Amino acid sequence: MKKTIKVVAAIIENKNNEILCALRSPNMSLPNLWEFPGGKVEEGESLFEAIEREIQEELSCNVKASNVFAENTHEYEKIIVNLIGMKCELIDGIPTPNEHSKLVYLSKESLNSLIWAPADIPIVEKIMKK
Repeated sequence: MKKTIKVVAAIIENKNNEILCALRSPNMSLPNLWEFPGGKVEEGESLFEAIEREIQEELSCNVKASNVFAENTHEYEKIIVNLIGMKCELIDGIPTPNEHSKLVYLSKESLNSLIWAPADIPIVEKIMKK
C-alpha cells in the first residue's frame, strides 16, 4: 500500500497581488517543476506551525499563515500526497531559494505559463478562478 503524506504549501502574495512560485531543483524529486514552497507536516504539528516552520527552513523568511485555501490529494508513482495550500503573509525577510533553483512572483493570470508539479495544479486553477 502506498503511504500518504500530508504536505503544506504556502500561497504567498506580494503587494502587487503576485504569487510566489518556486522551481524545484534538479536534485529534488519532480525536478524542474514549479510548486508552492512548503513541506511535510511533522508529528504533532498543526498545519499553521508546519507551514511557518517549512518556509523559515526553505526560504529563510517568516510568514504568518492565515487560512487553508485549497486541499487535494494526488497519487504519484510511489506515494500519495495530501497537499494543503495555505494563504500566508510575508512578515519578515526576503524569500531566498535555499533548496529551489529559483523563485519568482507571477500575476495570478500568468500562473498557468509555468509547468507545475501535478499535486499543485488544482491549487493553481483555484487561484486563477478567484
